[in-house]
Amino acid sequence: MNKKTSIFLVLILSLAMLLAACGGGSENKEDSTTGSDEDKASSEELTTVKLGMLRLTSSAPLFIGIEHGLFEEVGIDIDVTWFDAAQPIAVAVTSGDIDVGATGITASLYNMVAGGEELLIVADKGREQEGYSSTALLVHPDSDIESIEDLKGKQIGITQTGSTYHYMAGRLLEEHGLSTDDVELVPLNSIPGLMETLQSQQVDAVLLNEPNISVVLDEGYGKVITQVGDVIDYQTSGIFFSSKFAEDEETAVNFMKAYAKATRYYYDAVLVKENGELVPGENFDEVIEIIAEYTDQDPELIKRGLPYMDRDGVLLAEDIQTQIDWYAKENLIDASINADDIVNTEFLEKALSELE
Repeated sequence: MNKKTSIFLVLILSLAMLLAACGGGSENKEDSTTGSDEDKASSEELTTVKLGMLRLTSSAPLFIGIEHGLFEEVGIDIDVTWFDAAQPIAVAVTSGDIDVGATGITASLYNMVAGGEELLIVADKGREQEGYSSTALLVHPDSDIESIEDLKGKQIGITQTGSTYHYMAGRLLEEHGLSTDDVELVPLNSIPGLMETLQSQQVDAVLLNEPNISVVLDEGYGKVITQVGDVIDYQTSGIFFSSKFAEDEETAVNFMKAYAKATRYYYDAVLVKENGELVPGENFDEVIEIIAEYTDQDPELIKRGLPYMDRDGVLLAEDIQTQIDWYAKENLIDASINADDIVNTEFLEKALSELE
């Protein structure tokens, strides 16, 4: 082989290698682009829903829904805003700053509605239920108070005027022939404040929720007079939709589908009873871990304070009017309102029918 032929062959081989490299590069680029387009399409298919909530155990179904991708399954991307108190969540819902709120149902919320603000209560997020420890009336072990009737003329510690604790105290009294006029309700502003005043016996009784009830009993400075749920049915907190979000029926129903799946998961893991006793479900430990991650609480403490809620997330709708009427009677809301104007269970009902 002469020199010219060798040079020619080298050039041919180099050109072939270059073309192969270019071809391979084009193929890789196409795969990358295809993957990117799929990711982009997937992202575009999700509808962003702004959710406001507190880092509380009662938010467990929402934590589960996020962790298990239940909202994404129905085409929703959850954008969470964390709050430190209940009232700002209701304000954010009515203003449209968030689409969905999850928090307690208080006199302040009803006052906002009476003042012309709009929102819808659509699902359960926690209630007082017979047979489940959630909120209780406690006294000091040295107290001679043995029943609610013994509270006449006594001081009862609550969190704030118009709060869920105020409501529960009033309803407990009325169910036993007394009223708020027969006692002195003492606002103490916080749960730690309630615990401290009970321990120091600065008040005669307090209302406390779990796991704080268990803490007080363990430390020996309280005894339970009654569980609230054993006396009254009470929808303590709920899921709220903004009026604008409710107009998008498809997304609203899809949100409820994911939420119902999550409430079922939560209920089956931590609320099932056998022979009157709670029995940990298959996913008990996992649910406790999820709650601990989101709330930054001790898992052992969480196990002692798991709030009751309906397995399907169904709202105790009839109780909303009961609450409104009581707050109005006590002059804690400016004007009575019709529960039908703020309760809408149709989104959840449609979601459940499509899940079955």
